[in-house]
Amino acid sequence: MPTKTEQIRVKAIEIMKKSPEGIRYSQLVKEIKEAFPDFPINTILGIASNLDEKMPKEVYKAGRGLYRLVSFKEAQQAPEEQIAPEIEIDETDFYEPFVDYLVNELEECTKAIPLGGNLFKDKWGTPDVLGVEKSKRSDIIHHEDVIVSAEIKTDTNGLITAFGQACAYKSFSNKVYIVIPKNSSQDDKNRIESLCLIFGIGLILFDSSDKENPDWEIRVRALRHEPDMFYVNKYMKTGHVESELFS
Repeated sequence: MPTKTEQIRVKAIEIMKKSPEGIRYSQLVKEIKEAFPDFPINTILGIASNLDEKMPKEVYKAGRGLYRLVSFKEAQQAPEEQIAPEIEIDETDFYEPFVDYLVNELEECTKAIPLGGNLFKDKWGTPDVLGVEKSKRSDIIHHEDVIVSAEIKTDTNGLITAFGQACAYKSFSNKVYIVIPKNSSQDDKNRIESLCLIFGIGLILFDSSDKENPDWEIRVRALRHEPDMFYVNKYMKTGHVESELFS
């Protein structure tokens, strides 16, 4: 008769086989408990918490609190770096929908506009969406204008570049968001989320295959900071930005 420890480990492997992208610790514990309702929860917690240490050839941590089978990691490594997937929908198709989301759902801006391209005409890049949050006349306490920039990426192979661009926007923006596809690898999403928390950049996931319903999902709220006012004034006077956002 297998011990409780053996039964729990076998069941954990069975559960993880159904989750190629990995499974959260809390969900894993929940499913094990459902399989063995008579087992003490503390026993399940104790065994599930160190699966990667006790079974390193079979299980590893793909991120904080995320367990994944080693076999999925090995199978993923070769094909991931071969040919970039063809982007069927143009990235610019998501600019206007994100403007609406930024203003009306997140309410981070009172007004926003799509930019993209090379409007700022320098190597530091141009945000895909630029917005401003202004105090309303009805507000009791008024604040200075808050500049919000966003970098949207549909290409899952360009996330490192996208994050670098988002960092560059902090020089002239009070808040910055990076918007990436939900079908990015779990490892990439975990790494980007960790960096966003460190640098105070907001992270939003979306369905890059459906421009009609991108299904925006906020993972990290952007933190407000003070940008360099020299660059704020330099870029806010570029092209139609001043007339559309500040007039």
